[in-house]
Amino acid sequence: MPKRKVTPTYIAAHIRRVLKDGGSAPHLEEVQWFFKEEVRSRGWYTAELRKVAVRFRRTILKELGLPFLLEVADELFSGQILEEKVFAVFLLENLTDNFGDVEFWLFESWLDRISSWADHDGLVHYLISPMVVAKPARTRNVFRWAKSSNRWHRRAACVALIRGARQKMLFPEIKRLSNLLLSDEDDMVQKGLGWLLRETAKYDARRTVPYLMSIRGRAPRLVLRTACETLPAGTRKRILALKAGLK
Repeated sequence: MPKRKVTPTYIAAHIRRVLKDGGSAPHLEEVQWFFKEEVRSRGWYTAELRKVAVRFRRTILKELGLPFLLEVADELFSGQILEEKVFAVFLLENLTDNFGDVEFWLFESWLDRISSWADHDGLVHYLISPMVVAKPARTRNVFRWAKSSNRWHRRAACVALIRGARQKMLFPEIKRLSNLLLSDEDDMVQKGLGWLLRETAKYDARRTVPYLMSIRGRAPRLVLRTACETLPAGTRKRILALKAGLK
């Protein structure tokens, strides 16, 4: 009897069965509690999901190689289940040094498959953001996302610069992006921008605090409050004073 040919589709289907069989019904209710929109989930805890993904990654890389692993991840990220998309990201986590523009464009295409902030932030923070640091010219894509009508593309523009902020890189780009998105009324975008500015302030307060002072009269309260979270209490109070109507 001929041996079954192993394909990315076959491996992805096997992983989907593992995810379906290994989930937790009680945790499924907890997962739904975190989201405004309905999320299809198997009820996995993140730490356990990552462990299983790492085991699969090790085996696939050893026996079938990196291009095959990418195809498996692409299959999984096309699904509708939260854990399938997160699993796809975990399969590729820490491998971005091996990727180039072709893979970056692939990950960019995944933005159109986003259904919640959980699969969004995993994709952008663990795969896209390190690749922006590796090649800052990719910020051109980031500014294109910032002008999109899609909330997840605009949030991606913020999260994609976080790794750069942590390395004291891309400060002019961060200011430019912030100025573009300060008037955005979507809470997911505001939270993403606040997250970016918080990390920028944490690692580069010398340049960030004057910028926050310059925008405090027009920045949304959510953005400004989040951006100040890691700053000293006195600095935080000074930045937030005008927004609170204090003298």
